[in-house]
Amino acid sequence: MLRLYFMQQWFNRSDAGVAEAVYDSASMRAFVDIDLGRDPAPDATTVCKQRDPEMCQTKKGNPWYFGMQAHIGVDSKTKLIHSVLATRPTPTTPKPYLLHGKETRVRGDSAYTGQTEVIHEHAPCAQDFTHHKGTRSHPLTETDKAQNRTKSKVRATVEHPFRVMKFVFGFVKVRYRGLMKSTNRVFTICAPANLYSATTAHPDVAA
Repeated sequence: MLRLYFMQQWFNRSDAGVAEAVYDSASMRAFVDIDLGRDPAPDATTVCKQRDPEMCQTKKGNPWYFGMQAHIGVDSKTKLIHSVLATRPTPTTPKPYLLHGKETRVRGDSAYTGQTEVIHEHAPCAQDFTHHKGTRSHPLTETDKAQNRTKSKVRATVEHPFRVMKFVFGFVKVRYRGLMKSTNRVFTICAPANLYSATTAHPDVAA
């Protein structure tokens, strides 16, 4: 079941689609270690068990969305994901959970503003390079905007894994209602996303 689950996420198959793939593809049957001469492949109802209503809906702009937030910590040099967290849609961004503790510089968009003390607590040697956040009563100055643009050139690194997750592995929408199952899906997508990024940056690794 674990291999079947991995295959479902990596090839972006539905519950019914992954069950059909086992029957259609000999290589997939070999990967999940199913011999149709002895055992039938798990059906779609077996794959989709244990759903729960932990996630909730939120409004972004005018549309309403149902789902979760995926947070990742990314190394700015290697572009590899080192930390993963999935939560309900919430205005509070859990930055400490994305730190490994040995950072020297920490960057994030304006949603992470105001967590300098938290950063120093979990990564004592790190400098806070989070974007400045403006409000209606205290808009950003031109200096703040210029600094944000400079920070964005490095912070944009975090968008590269998201691009791989979405456009290479099809992680565009959540498939499960349960936060636990959806979190597991994020982890199983981040793993091959790292492999993809590493082999793309260093083609000799693939060889």
